[in-house]
Amino acid sequence: MEDQDFLLFIKKVKDYTSIDLAQYKEAQMKRRLTTLRMKKGYDSFASFFEAMTKDKELFYEFLDRMTINVSEFWRNPNRWEVLEKQFLPEMLRKTRKLKCWSAACSTGEEPYTLAMILAELGALQDAQLVATDLDEGALAKAKKAVYSDRSIRDVPQAYLKKYYKQENMTFSIADGLKREIRFQKQNLLIDPFDTQFDLIICRNVMIYFTEEAKHLLYHKFANALKPGGILFVGSTEQIFSPGQYELEPAETFFYRKKG
Repeated sequence: MEDQDFLLFIKKVKDYTSIDLAQYKEAQMKRRLTTLRMKKGYDSFASFFEAMTKDKELFYEFLDRMTINVSEFWRNPNRWEVLEKQFLPEMLRKTRKLKCWSAACSTGEEPYTLAMILAELGALQDAQLVATDLDEGALAKAKKAVYSDRSIRDVPQAYLKKYYKQENMTFSIADGLKREIRFQKQNLLIDPFDTQFDLIICRNVMIYFTEEAKHLLYHKFANALKPGGILFVGSTEQIFSPGQYELEPAETFFYRKKG
């Protein structure tokens, strides 16, 4: 009965939101959502779903739990350094008008990190920078761009002084940077992708998907890159047999579109 309750919940969520929870790893998704359901005092997923459709805050909390909005600026700093010192200068030698996408951007730390690096390289004004996420609550936080001190622990001091304004224990992003990023809602699994990107960043998200969903997404990301474009993934997301997606390893956690 418990399994039926969860399977029916998956179907109802898909009908209601177009989010297909069946594409996520079932054990960890079920565990996280069961914890949330019980914390909120619902004895079944059926009653939890009914409440979600009536309570916007509960619905956003469900989305937040499902998408795991944990992010930081300069997460794995040495990888961002490779992007800053190697790949972006390579791209800028070919064109000053870079087209970049931060996919599953959560609360905005990654696209803002990229925006700061592009600004330091003198390339932000000419770049097109889009950031997408499924969770409207996370996107609202990204647009507001106010962060705790935990989020900024890996930010280089020079960037911290130049691009953040500290107020007590929070840090807000400079307005000039905020204006350069276009945030929008997107479901990676079902929505079409734009094309001809020089750079796509999608980190620490694929670990939550089934193998079939990952396979679909890597094909979609590869098709969205221009030849020679770079896909930057998370530290737990090595792509096995990248050649099947027309990708090749370019550096640790970086893959280049062939051609």
